[in-house]
Amino acid sequence: MREPYRILAMGRTYPQRFERMATEHAEQMMQYNIIYQGDCVEVMGTKIPVASIDLVYADPPYNLSGKSLNLIANKTGGPFYKMNETWDTWDYDEYVSFSKDWIEKCWDILKPNGSLYVSCTYHNIGEIIFVARKIGFKLNNIITWYKTNSMPSITKRVFTHATEYVCWFVKGKNWKFNYYELKKFNPQKTKSDQLKQMRDFIELPIVQGKERLKKSDGRAIHPTQKPEKLIEMILIASSEVNDLILDPFFGTGTTGAVAGKLRRRWIGIEMNSQYVNIAKRRIFGQTHVK
Repeated sequence: MREPYRILAMGRTYPQRFERMATEHAEQMMQYNIIYQGDCVEVMGTKIPVASIDLVYADPPYNLSGKSLNLIANKTGGPFYKMNETWDTWDYDEYVSFSKDWIEKCWDILKPNGSLYVSCTYHNIGEIIFVARKIGFKLNNIITWYKTNSMPSITKRVFTHATEYVCWFVKGKNWKFNYYELKKFNPQKTKSDQLKQMRDFIELPIVQGKERLKKSDGRAIHPTQKPEKLIEMILIASSEVNDLILDPFFGTGTTGAVAGKLRRRWIGIEMNSQYVNIAKRRIFGQTHVK
């Protein structure tokens, strides 16, 4: 685990209060409610001050692309298009190295009590947990998202893939966890209709209907758009009003949209110019954005 940063001058180590003052000044100068287009490792290293972020939510590439499979006439659940994106295709060692690079930057920018939530599938959860723990993060929970409308098994040779996961990592011991707010959020109630603890399991459909952002041909703009309710649960759990949220793989802007509704400040980072424009239109209502 990395040693805490110290400000040094003439061989002396200044008290930590000067570190806090420097960090607070950097935060005041930092822009928020903004989308940076670029590589998340570079942007976090140059635009985001050390120890300035309360919560990071990341939905990184899963490294599951590489082969195309389109079943337009599928009769069990509608047309099926296997995810096959260039930004989601990696050599294994490159993927592990990339994961290390961006998770290290998350460690740097998070406050001492900050949280990192990472969406995963079975394709990459092992690598994410291994890398994050090696950097110094503590794994608090693995939240299982049961997708109530998942596609049936096409090959009929494996169990139906009906779940995704969110790993909740913390940087220090004094992490935020809004236990009672989560009980209010939880749709499940006790037998006597009382509020119930939020478990590490949530049932939500894959995004569809009006919430799903689509192209003119009706296909999804982004293949892994997350439900707003999933992001809402995460932000309620580990952040407060006016806290600063960062999403290094911003996509079409779900994290920013939900953060705004919950009165959180946010920063998004996204490489794909099409996704950036769509996120701006979605959040800021910029109809002039192409």
